[in-house]
Amino acid sequence: MEKIITALQERKKAPARLTKNSKLFKTIISAIQEKKGDGVVALDLKKIDEAVADYFILCDARSNIQVKAIAQNLADTVEIECGEKPYHIEHGDKWTLVDYVNIVVHIFQHEDRMFYNLESLWADAPRTEY
Repeated sequence: MEKIITALQERKKAPARLTKNSKLFKTIISAIQEKKGDGVVALDLKKIDEAVADYFILCDARSNIQVKAIAQNLADTVEIECGEKPYHIEHGDKWTLVDYVNIVVHIFQHEDRMFYNLESLWADAPRTEY
């Protein structure tokens, strides 16, 4: 967890603001759904000054194999369709973070998502379920 927080704090925030209609955003959601990610939620953090990104996208996976499959599909699909590589990937069996600077994707096993409960930390952010 500390490695993930440190990585988020050390990176520079890109100046351009994204929307839910951006190609990158839509491609990320699609790549998660393609590998059957559950509970896909986007938190819009643009109006929160302390936020490190414009969006957090969170999803559940049923196993460590599915966590890895979603993360790999996400990175591959975004690179092919949008020409962007992740700024940083923090791999884990129960939680993997894929950082595109303005969009940070959290792929959790269900129990870990409930334990860390990131949605409650960013409760002021508008939430969209997919």
